[in-house]
Amino acid sequence: MAVKTINTEMLQKMFLAGAANLEAKKEYINELNVFPVPDGDTGTNMTLTIMSAAKEVSALENPDMVSISKAISSGSLRGARGNSGVILSQLLRGFTKEIREYQEIDAAVLARACDRATATAYKAVMKPKEGTILTVAKGAAQKAQEMAETTEDLELFLSEVIKYAEEVLAQTPEMLPVLKEAGVVDSGGQGLIEVLHGAFDAFQGKEVDYTAIEASAGTKMVRPSQQAEADIKFGYCTEFIIMTENQFTEKDEADFKAYLESIGDSIVCVADEDVVKVHVHTNDPGLAIQKALTYGQLSRMKIDNMREEHQEKLIKDAEKTAAEQAAKKAQMKKKEPRKQVGFIAVSIGDGMNEIFRELGVDYIIEGGQTMNPSTDDMLTAIDNVNADHIFILPNNKNIILAANQARSLTKDKDILVIPTKTVPQGITAVINYMPEADVDTNLETMEEGIKNVKTGQVTYAVRDTHIDDKTIHEGDIMGIGDQGILSVGQSVEETTKEMLEAMVDEDTELISMYYGQDVLAEDAERFAEAVAELYPDADVDLHSGGQPIYYYVVSVE
Repeated sequence: MAVKTINTEMLQKMFLAGAANLEAKKEYINELNVFPVPDGDTGTNMTLTIMSAAKEVSALENPDMVSISKAISSGSLRGARGNSGVILSQLLRGFTKEIREYQEIDAAVLARACDRATATAYKAVMKPKEGTILTVAKGAAQKAQEMAETTEDLELFLSEVIKYAEEVLAQTPEMLPVLKEAGVVDSGGQGLIEVLHGAFDAFQGKEVDYTAIEASAGTKMVRPSQQAEADIKFGYCTEFIIMTENQFTEKDEADFKAYLESIGDSIVCVADEDVVKVHVHTNDPGLAIQKALTYGQLSRMKIDNMREEHQEKLIKDAEKTAAEQAAKKAQMKKKEPRKQVGFIAVSIGDGMNEIFRELGVDYIIEGGQTMNPSTDDMLTAIDNVNADHIFILPNNKNIILAANQARSLTKDKDILVIPTKTVPQGITAVINYMPEADVDTNLETMEEGIKNVKTGQVTYAVRDTHIDDKTIHEGDIMGIGDQGILSVGQSVEETTKEMLEAMVDEDTELISMYYGQDVLAEDAERFAEAVAELYPDADVDLHSGGQPIYYYVVSVE
């Protein structure tokens, strides 16, 4: 019998299953990223975005369509990270705006919801590109409209929509040359497909593993072994089931318990016909397993390092204390007279952070290339800067959308997002700020200033690929410019020189070099001198950036 509607209980299952499937496939999606850099990638960003919503959705008991729509929309909007995450959040926002008015969803409502989702996402992107997640979403919406006119059977409806979305995804390399050159489909589009597949699995009644969502939502059961004790005598919580080959007698049970007591504590040994459930805290799980194997085969084996868990708890407690202290400090700052202008910058690395502080930036959001901050991170920063007008410097093209989203969610302050795509652009923007000028003049001046900055970043490749007419192998050193990969080699310094050769021209006056945490100061100083000899007509400034992953970040002005 055909299923014609989806109620709130089923919608909740479908959304959580979509989130779980995306989480399970995130590394595969990361591998589709065109640039083979060791950054927080599309799969990671989309997963963190949807998990923020899944945390709220999983906490709902007996939800109605309004409450589940609000949880999906609010959770994803605030948790959105990176361009792909922001676009996913906008898709979910548009979708839930349509369905919230209904008690149950049929094919016609689904079609309208898909259409509204696509329109909302396209509107959120200033210059939408075809061949991306947007194109896949649009294809799904078009097919949904077509199917709604021909069937009420949701299983047929959903299967055909997903099938067509996959066909559109397969065409993305023909729409974006960079995808075709790298031999991949769009990673964001693939992420959307994984969400749809997971949701369809739940609709069909397939078993879904919600472990990742339970962990994200903090619903994982806490064992007695995780108590906050400074000294844990036995370090491994060991669990398994013995499928006995012979009768497990009372004597066997007594002997096995005695053995377990000789190597650990917190013993549980319960026999039930031909299976024995075992739990023990021990310093050598192997001994328990070897002994158990004399009684039969083992199943559902699980070993947790309790000392590591305890250490993680201590770290989390310390982080919580630091956060509370920061919150108190922020509250005190709010009591100070509100100033006219404030600054927020996204940065990573002690040196980079200190440069921004010295330039007068009020709040540093730790993140950037290695971990794109969420919209909620932006909102927290905005809340902590006590000013009427706040300039945000995203310093990464993948963070600008999240900053804009935070701006749209802020009502009591004037938020101005300077579209800085690199840290050197952010530094230049702040330097160009003129305290005596008004906000609009400064906005124009800062945006003009960043146009004169060319940035190069030197890192290593995490996989083989072909891009920008260059064949790249895992472990190669790459020099990446504003528009693509400028140099590839085996040596950090030689690759950086080749990159600079492509960036420096006769108008260059200043070369700024920021060395990362994996470069020794003396090596950086020697290399900067060599660069100064190569370009005697330009000033060469060297700074300790302390950034991870990128050996050098270089700007040319």
